Amino acid sequence: MSVTWENLDKLSSFKKLQSLKNAVSVKKELSSANAAERVKKYAVPMGAGLTYNYGAKQVDDKVLSVLKELADEAQLTEKFAETYNGAVINTGEKRMVLHHLCRGQLGSDVNADGVNKREFYLKEQKRIAEFAEKVHSGTIANAKGEKFTTVVQIGIGGSDLGPRAMYLALENWAKANKTFKMEAKFISNVDPDDAAAVLASTDLAHAIFILVSKSGTTLETLTNESFVKDALKKAGLNPSNHMIAVTSETSPLAHNPDYLEAFYMDDYIGGRYSSTSGVGGAVLSLAFGLKVFDDFLKGAAEEDKLSTNKDLLKNPAMLDALIGVYERNVQGYPATAVLPYSQALSRFPAHLQQLDMESNGKSVNRFGDKIDYLTGPVIFGEPGTNGQHSFYQLLHQGTDIVPLQFIAFAENQAGSDVVIEGSTSQKKLGANVTAQIMAFACGKDDSDPNKTFAGDRPSSLIYGKQLTPKSLGALLAHYENKVMFQGFVWNVNSFDQEGVQLGKKLAKTVLSGEAKDALKAYTELLEI
Repeated sequence: MSVTWENLDKLSSFKKLQSLKNAVSVKKELSSANAAERVKKYAVPMGAGLTYNYGAKQVDDKVLSVLKELADEAQLTEKFAETYNGAVINTGEKRMVLHHLCRGQLGSDVNADGVNKREFYLKEQKRIAEFAEKVHSGTIANAKGEKFTTVVQIGIGGSDLGPRAMYLALENWAKANKTFKMEAKFISNVDPDDAAAVLASTDLAHAIFILVSKSGTTLETLTNESFVKDALKKAGLNPSNHMIAVTSETSPLAHNPDYLEAFYMDDYIGGRYSSTSGVGGAVLSLAFGLKVFDDFLKGAAEEDKLSTNKDLLKNPAMLDALIGVYERNVQGYPATAVLPYSQALSRFPAHLQQLDMESNGKSVNRFGDKIDYLTGPVIFGEPGTNGQHSFYQLLHQGTDIVPLQFIAFAENQAGSDVVIEGSTSQKKLGANVTAQIMAFACGKDDSDPNKTFAGDRPSSLIYGKQLTPKSLGALLAHYENKVMFQGFVWNVNSFDQEGVQLGKKLAKTVLSGEAKDALKAYTELLEI
């Protein structure tokens, strides 16, 4: 069966779904005598020991049945197969989309640029692994023969948000499991205060810097590279002995004597999907060692394999995606809050903001035609329990209903805890998760309107035993595939980002002195 690309509002299953807008009251369902059965029933295993539970979502078997029809009519698994088999899915830039090949072979061989792409990615992973081993052993060292102790990544957007989030997610785990090798730091903002603060806290003589730019021309990244090189020179150090690059083979950074080594990626891996490529691989392998990054890839591969399943109720990413489409396009909810009850995931919501909003924040379809329905929601979040003491007020009692995605683990990463008032900190954390799910769902009646909670705020829960390299990889792939499936349903191109380009072009106009009219007036305000 050939794949066809149709707008959502042309699908008969979507029209059927629209009649089910007020089908389910989660307040009623989770207050009923059968609530426990519902919670257990509405769950699907994910990769690496995780589970996606949607018992507190506003769906029932009837809604799920229509969502199955929508998945089939929109040919979601067939379009995923097209993706990992090398079709030109990125229509805006006329490129394949191959980040899944970084962590496994789901389908047939994909050949491009005269090479087998899976073999190419494996080769680069091996080169990174060998380089990291030499750094850890001291074979590659500074000019005095001393080991490097810190790695600093210089990048922006997908070259920063994903790798930074993954590093922070595994830092405590690696220390507890004796796999921590080097501290990692990150420079992203072109604001000089960012680079200055990182460099001030870094022993430059024992630091190795990773410059990440696929094109080798990213203005913010090259500006920060110059900032770092200037600091190294002032410290009496040769920058070429302290810098490596992650870039494309056609960029000016490739085969360049200014870098100890260069590792390669290609145009088929978008920045926000690059954490499992060399963009994340170099910094994570240097920080934690080879096995940690390999396990991270294995967890992502497990989740990718589940995403090929045509059975919606056995495909967690596709199920999460379609419930999200129901919430956005039928119920009209404007946003989704991602709420990890794990401090290790402190920057994970920031990564998901880019992943989701840069991918599906589109108002034209894959062919450039304007669409007449809602696409990607606003994504935001903070770790619990911190968020409970700030924006949860709006989530509980605000005029907009915002669907919630909780992430939680039974065990912490450090392996240490303390009993206070009869329970450990981890138990208190878990208790807050379950309490919030029920509070959002069931609300509370009160004679005082100010203390009344309407409830019927839908949520899902992704949970597991512990956040490990494998479970982190599965979690990342779940969201990557969720975003992909939603893009397929909305018939948008989830793999280009023209919306980030206009501001860059105008900034160059300002710096060139060619700004006119209102743009010039604003530049004068900032004395540019």
